Amino acid sequence: MSLPSPIAIDGPSASGKSTVARELARRFGYVVIDTGMTYRAFTAVALDRGVAAEDTAACASLAATIDLSLEDEQVFVDGVDLTERLREPAVEAAVSAYSAIPTVRDAMVRVQREAGDVPLCVAVGRDMGTEVFPDAPLKFFLNATQEARASRRSKQAGTWGQEQDATEAGRDIKRRDRIDTTRAASPLRPARDAIVIDTTDLTEQELLDQVIARVSAWVA
Repeated sequence: MSLPSPIAIDGPSASGKSTVARELARRFGYVVIDTGMTYRAFTAVALDRGVAAEDTAACASLAATIDLSLEDEQVFVDGVDLTERLREPAVEAAVSAYSAIPTVRDAMVRVQREAGDVPLCVAVGRDMGTEVFPDAPLKFFLNATQEARASRRSKQAGTWGQEQDATEAGRDIKRRDRIDTTRAASPLRPARDAIVIDTTDLTEQELLDQVIARVSAWVA
């Protein structure tokens, strides 16, 4: 039996999604589609052009005209690689507000589905299994306590050349969780058929072992 594709991996910030996706890519040859990159790129462009998230009509117009594409773990707007800008503090602070706008989500979902139209795809995000790829044969939902995720995000910030202590990271995560779980368009929640994994007390290797075992069982 062939490998399952697409594989949908959902979950809140710092739950382990990207770690799992990259290992599946390394081990099995999947293309990683990090759909959060589309929202971050849109946010960067909106900020550059002075389009406020509160101006939903202007956001809808921008979403309808922006030339945005995903290529594995890079994102391009009008042919320009914006990948290095996605972790800028201003983008981090604003992305949840822009990504909650239904017209923006609709436009980004089209980009994400186009990027996922490859033989082997693992799609990472917050609504992969519920909205973008609802028919995905294998779905995971990763979660962890806010405290555990704040600690991870604080450490990650250092690798991005930023300084953020666990307290500040915790505030950001709580704000992002609230927006993600309460928005009207595609709120963050597990798909009914998702495999839910609590990563709070798992090492990175323990998490990878669980996911790889599920994928391997599919082709056994």
